[in-house]
Amino acid sequence: MSLFKGAPGAESGDVVTVIGPETYFQGVITVRSSLRIEGEVEGDITEAQAVIIGRRGRVKGDINADSVIVAGSVSGNVTATAHLELKSGGRIAGNIRTARLLIEEGASFDGSCSMGEAAKPEGASPAQGQAPAGPEKKPIHTVAS
Repeated sequence: MSLFKGAPGAESGDVVTVIGPETYFQGVITVRSSLRIEGEVEGDITEAQAVIIGRRGRVKGDINADSVIVAGSVSGNVTATAHLELKSGGRIAGNIRTARLLIEEGASFDGSCSMGEAAKPEGASPAQGQAPAGPEKKPIHTVAS
């Protein structure tokens, strides 16, 4: 069961693309919907709504998606703009950037983690309708003489 309800493709049966347990894929995967990996992927995964790494799934490469659930293993950096779940028995060896994070007992994580605004992919533009952030405003300190 997922802590984060409403994640596209995370718990419902609407996973669009599946890499099966007997499949090995090498290269970059660009998927604009959901992806479930039960086999092995060597390469980056980009633009996905949801990426689910099953217990037997293995990824050697970076993952960029809205939501990511890892029950297998990932060797690479993971950027999940909405949330990331690391399930019991799951393993990530790499850096994490996400807005929300759940790590279950029995999971393994070796890397650094950035959350909140720092989780947005580098070079990302501000959300539609929002003004770009201006220069940081620093308080002015005066000293009486």
